[in-house]
Amino acid sequence: MNQDDVYEPPQTVQQQIVERLQILAPDEGYNLTPLPDVRLLRSNRPLSRTPVLYDPGVVVVCQGCKRGYFGDQCYIYDAQHYLAVSVPVPFTMETDASPEHPLLAIYIHLDFKVAAELMLQIEHHGAGESRASAPESMISSPMDHALKASVLRFLQALSRPLDAAVLGPSLLRELYFHFLTGEQGGVIRSALAMQGQFGKISRVLKSIHGNYAQSLNLSQLAAEAGMSAPTFHSHFKNMTRQSPMQYVKSVRLHQARLLMVRQAMTASAASYAVGYESPSQFNREFKRLFGLPPAEEIKRMKAHFAIPPAHQSADYVSSH
Repeated sequence: MNQDDVYEPPQTVQQQIVERLQILAPDEGYNLTPLPDVRLLRSNRPLSRTPVLYDPGVVVVCQGCKRGYFGDQCYIYDAQHYLAVSVPVPFTMETDASPEHPLLAIYIHLDFKVAAELMLQIEHHGAGESRASAPESMISSPMDHALKASVLRFLQALSRPLDAAVLGPSLLRELYFHFLTGEQGGVIRSALAMQGQFGKISRVLKSIHGNYAQSLNLSQLAAEAGMSAPTFHSHFKNMTRQSPMQYVKSVRLHQARLLMVRQAMTASAASYAVGYESPSQFNREFKRLFGLPPAEEIKRMKAHFAIPPAHQSADYVSSH
């Protein structure tokens, strides 16, 4: 061996993943990809606890760390754990990141059709039947070697336009397969099956996201679920950690924030657009949730985040 030769050990899968994401996600905030349901997140600074409302989907953090606080539980999602959200639930989130060590993550908006097709195949082959679990709104699950290898192949495909167009959808389907058959795949499959009380509340959540600007009340929502008001209230709070009307308020405020960012609406216009009758009440409740008045919060978001357009087919508001 020539003395001038310097041995360089091969990169680990994790190192290759981070290297790819550094290139694919140059902007702080969300970066679009050729696949409409996949966005890449970069954050160059830590984020203290802030309210968020995720669409159903999966967040794969490849560098850095996020912590989600939902009720009395803390969910870690980092290079060793991904976060799966089966229904849109408000929670608070904080991020560990720096310019030298930015947070890099993949956000996959859940395609229920793809998930359902795979679940049928998995059930047909009898896989995981003994591991069926009670459904949960949110889980943090370990990343195994097979999933990491799939993530790397997926990012390699996204790096090349032809590969992204031809191979991207099948590689995304491969990721779904690992989510649905991994250590907590039974929990995810149970949640997506939309059975029992969990399924009834899930359908009401979808209805709320489609009609948040209309007048909604507890009796109406309980009737939609086919439950008495007390039973509905109990099951709803168990799933979302909020009462039904608190949840409606949270959806309206998150949606108003997105309208102000994406469409440059005034706070007053946004308040009416999401169903508030009093702009002053809206301003008070907005500041109570986000910690800043509307104008200051929108200025902060525009300065610190690249906010992409909404999902074309999204059923839910997405606020990350």
